[in-house]
Amino acid sequence: MQFKPKPKYRNRKCSSIYGEFDSIKEMNRFHELKIRERLGKITDLKRQQKFRLLPAQKNKKGKVIEREINYISDFTYFEGDEWIVEDVKSVATRTDVYRIKKKLMLWVHGIQIKET
Repeated sequence: MQFKPKPKYRNRKCSSIYGEFDSIKEMNRFHELKIRERLGKITDLKRQQKFRLLPAQKNKKGKVIEREINYISDFTYFEGDEWIVEDVKSVATRTDVYRIKKKLMLWVHGIQIKET
C-alpha cells in the first residue's frame, strides 16, 4: 500500500468549474474575484501570471549554469486603472523564498504584491 505524503503547508488541492487550485482559500478568493469581475468592479482577471525576476545565467559556451528565477502570481486584474498582482497567503506560506521574490518584484518590475 502506498501512502500519500501530507502537503507541505497543510493545504488541500481542489477544483471548481474554473480549474485546479492549490488551496481552498485560493479557490474561494478566485470565486470572490469572479463575482467582482461580473459586477464590473475589476477587469481582465487572470490566474498564474509569470514574471521573470532574474534571467538564466550561462557560461561562455552558452550552457545554462543557473536557471532563471520567476514569480508566478495567483491572480492579476485591474481595479479601475490600477493593476493588481495578488497572492493568497497564510502565515506558513510566507517563506523566505517568497519574501525575496516579493522584494524582487518591487525592485525589478515596480510591482507591490497584494497578499490576501
